[in-house]
Amino acid sequence: MDTFETLMKTFRDMPPSDQAKWVEDTKKLCACPGCPTYTNCAKKNQELLFCWFGKSFNCITFEKGCICPTCPVTSAAGLKHTKFCTRGSEKALRYEHALWGTKIP
Repeated sequence: MDTFETLMKTFRDMPPSDQAKWVEDTKKLCACPGCPTYTNCAKKNQELLFCWFGKSFNCITFEKGCICPTCPVTSAAGLKHTKFCTRGSEKALRYEHALWGTKIP
């Protein structure tokens, strides 16, 4: 089990109040607002942690660049993928890769 899988298991087993605290603490580390792809709409709607929650619902529609590899959350959570704001959460990308055998850059 890698770092991300261990974190997912730990998160799943936390009481909801601890999950909420983890999310708020992790948002403070999130580098999304510094990304060229991040939009004013995403900022206004406080969209963060795409790696955890998945892609932007309406605010981010195309990629201008990606700083996911330099985000502190990436190393702390053992993330393997990038471009979460347009492609989905780490969990979703791992599932897609396992299911289809695809590689997402």
